[in-house]
Amino acid sequence: MVPIDGNKQYPFSTAENMEAPSSIRLSDIISALSYALDLTEGQPMGHSVRACMIGMRIARQIGVSVNDQADLYYALLLKDAGCSSNASRLFHILNADEIRAKGDLKTKDWTRVGWESLQYALTHVAPGMPFLKRMQRLFQVASTQQQDSCTLVKIRCERGAYVAKQLGFSDSISAGIYNLDEHWNGRGYPDGLRKDQIPLFSRIANLSQTLDVFLHAHGPEAAVEAVQKRSGRWFDPDLVQAAVSLANSGELWKGLNDADLVQKVAALEPEDRQVAANEDSVDRICTGFAEIIDAKSPFTYRHSNGVADAAVEIGQYIGMNGRTLKLLRRAALLHDIGKLSVPNSILEKPAKLTLDEWKFITAHPYYTLEILNKIPGFERLSQDAAAHHEKLDGSGYWRGWGSGQLSRFARILAVADIFDALHAKRPYREGIPLEKVFRMLRSEAPQALDLPCVEALIASKTNCEPLAYFQPEIAVAK
Repeated sequence: MVPIDGNKQYPFSTAENMEAPSSIRLSDIISALSYALDLTEGQPMGHSVRACMIGMRIARQIGVSVNDQADLYYALLLKDAGCSSNASRLFHILNADEIRAKGDLKTKDWTRVGWESLQYALTHVAPGMPFLKRMQRLFQVASTQQQDSCTLVKIRCERGAYVAKQLGFSDSISAGIYNLDEHWNGRGYPDGLRKDQIPLFSRIANLSQTLDVFLHAHGPEAAVEAVQKRSGRWFDPDLVQAAVSLANSGELWKGLNDADLVQKVAALEPEDRQVAANEDSVDRICTGFAEIIDAKSPFTYRHSNGVADAAVEIGQYIGMNGRTLKLLRRAALLHDIGKLSVPNSILEKPAKLTLDEWKFITAHPYYTLEILNKIPGFERLSQDAAAHHEKLDGSGYWRGWGSGQLSRFARILAVADIFDALHAKRPYREGIPLEKVFRMLRSEAPQALDLPCVEALIASKTNCEPLAYFQPEIAVAK
């Protein structure tokens, strides 16, 4: 399922040599992290970047000002920033894989009652239930469909707009994200806006994402046909006309299948509005995306921040400097970004996972690596973040790395991740008491977990002297 490169060595290297944020553009980070949003929306990675390219071309075609193009650019990349927040709710409504359901919905005209909507329901509502229970669930979903749809979209839109504001973006970008699912005829969500009441950014984003979805599902001709059929209902007819004109000239689809999509989309940001990322903006982005990650399931509420806090405590105890601690916190905040690829039907399953379900779990660090590695200067940090489930004895996943391949950051993250998973309160259980958590961690060290990291965490949590064999200066030397 996931390619494995078990021979590549990263002995005790750290992310300390990561490129300084001042040399990284803000758009480089956002465009790379948008790949994570694609995962939880059931789209091929790169969907948001491709939709951004399509939307920017439409904007230029209709004469949108350069200043507005600069804001539209980020509204397009962050259009799905709230997508994880309704994942658990949708799973519980459908009792099925909500990622697959979201992906399939993009190609269905769900505003019309007919074969398309019936086929969608038969495919995605409670497929594993016994026949009678499934029929009951189907009738229940049908009876509350409009109310549920509005609620789900509202959750998504409000959260997406909030994330954009938290990241420091303008009100126009936030509004563009909030109104993404409004339709030209007033039958969209969350507020039923009509025609020019809908912000232009939202109209362009909705059209652009639909074009990309149909392009990848059925090809360019089907994409154009789909938006023409929905012109005047879902989409602004003038925007559809502009998109069709670009498609006929061959400009609309140019470069969308190229391997260097992040670089391609970077070239579309208006040059005089390009912003270099600074320390504060990078930290805001890491914190914002940590909230996106943790919003996917109530079982992981604040997990990323919990891991970050524990990791920094370990780092402080073993004597890391401020710059290194900052990098460690970023790796911890983003370590689970690949988990957005895992359906909530698996994340929230109360029973033992099947082999196929477990493969989804073990693949999530691979996606963490794939996403973070797209950010210039994050190459080392991405390796460390993706190694948070590796163990010193090679019993971890996804690559089965051993002690010789695990950096100091990776060792710290492994301990911090397990600590928070055990100690944090979950909806299905209380947090495990510290004393028991400490015993469990020590039982895994030094075979699987790094003993100095375990003892540093325990000492920092209890304000006690560490065991005699623990010497902080040795840990730092590693």
